[in-house]
Amino acid sequence: MKKVLFLALAAASFTFASCDSKTENANENAAEQVEEAGEAKADAMENAGNEAGADSVENATEAQADKMEDAADAGASQATPAPAAGATTTQQ
Repeated sequence: MKKVLFLALAAASFTFASCDSKTENANENAAEQVEEAGEAKADAMENAGNEAGADSVENATEAQADKMEDAADAGASQATPAPAAGATTTQQ
């Protein structure tokens, strides 16, 4: 019975740990929009015959979107409070 309870508690912990904040979701959505806009611009350049420029634009916007997503993820982890100094746990 203890194992089942422990597994259920562990699953619940992972569920809550994976939730994103509204700010994080908004920042990730903004990053996705930047990437989509870059892809659209790259597609237009490619259709115009400028494949080298299209690759450059696509790579640059992907890098920018990745930085935005990384910043969103880092901001979320900083918002999570750390355990209090000297905090102890009990075991039964």
